[in-house]
Amino acid sequence: MQTYYKQRGVGLLEVLIAVLILSVSLLAIASLQTRSLQYNQSAYVRSQINILAYDIFDRIRANRTNIDNYALDAGDEAPAGTDRASVDTREWLESIQRVWPNATASLECTLIAGTNVHKCTASVSWDERTYILRDDEPSEDEDADMRPTFTYTTSI
Repeated sequence: MQTYYKQRGVGLLEVLIAVLILSVSLLAIASLQTRSLQYNQSAYVRSQINILAYDIFDRIRANRTNIDNYALDAGDEAPAGTDRASVDTREWLESIQRVWPNATASLECTLIAGTNVHKCTASVSWDERTYILRDDEPSEDEDADMRPTFTYTTSI
């Protein structure tokens, strides 16, 4: 008498399906971890830029008598002077470059009409494409979105 086993190999098939599900899950977790690291780096840079903006405002407050000397256009070289405003601005730009080497910064202080108060604005812009995984080049609209700019304004 001959006996047929109709479910032969089903156990192996179940193991293969379980391995497939496990491998897909591990790939998803690895991708999630990579994105998490990218966003963490971006948050770190934003925090450092925020701290540096407050730093330059504190330096301006400490040297309020020379507030008109604190001026910088985006892309300008650091001032070469030895006065306090030039040294502060140069050190501020160097700190920004240490945090993000391709960042640009601007600084402007203007007197509010009829008062003795100055409105100071500091802007920092940088390129985040380094931390975005892409194979193709971004379009112009995407390029603008990948260059965040933080602008801080205070009265001094």
